[in-house]
Amino acid sequence: MSGTGRTEDGRGRLGSMLSGLAVAVGCVLFLGGFAWAAVVYRPYTVPTESMTPTVNAGDRVLAQRVDGAEVRRGDVVVFTDPAWGDMPMVKRVVGIGGDKIACCEKDGRLTVNGIPIEEPYLQTAGLASSNDFTAKVPQGQLFLLGDDRRVSLDSRVHLEDRGQGSVPRSAVTARVDAVAWPLGSMIGRPQAFAALPGGVSSAGPLKLQLGAVVGGVLLILVGAGYGPVAARSGRSKRNKQGKVPAGVR
Repeated sequence: MSGTGRTEDGRGRLGSMLSGLAVAVGCVLFLGGFAWAAVVYRPYTVPTESMTPTVNAGDRVLAQRVDGAEVRRGDVVVFTDPAWGDMPMVKRVVGIGGDKIACCEKDGRLTVNGIPIEEPYLQTAGLASSNDFTAKVPQGQLFLLGDDRRVSLDSRVHLEDRGQGSVPRSAVTARVDAVAWPLGSMIGRPQAFAALPGGVSSAGPLKLQLGAVVGGVLLILVGAGYGPVAARSGRSKRNKQGKVPAGVR
């Protein structure tokens, strides 16, 4: 009997240690994931309908803090430029320094350096712009368009400005990775731009951060729940062992 008691006591201590370890690791993952995301990402509220259907007016998005030099074609970025109203705006990069942007070719598509670009994210499928235009993007600049080309006030409106509607890379403060509310969806990198020099940008660490937070919550729940379950199981075993068989006195 004494040997059994010691064994059960040892198992109880081991279970308690593992439970505490799971909770501790879970807290580190949970808090670490949140802290990491707070350093890397900033929340923004989209001000207009110009990026519909990718993001809508009033959506809360998570944008990764990036340097303008990291921006690639196809990125949805947050930028501020005095010529555009000196307020944060959200648009898609379709051209970088040295690119020749033109619209529209015979199938209604935008071309970058003569290459037609498939844009499945557009609000109006098959029509990249209601008005034809061409622009040469100066070095160090970005050409930006909205995904709803019918209503977007973008680089096309500023074609007569210096830089033919482009903005400096330094105007970019962040790159949008996901819609946090109300859709909760990730924003991918358009593969149509992948074949062009420089390719597309890599995905941000948001999925990894969310994985750390969710994993932390699960570990905390499992660790915290193990103690009561183990205690009930131990009491049940002790009660069964303490019963006196019928007919024995």
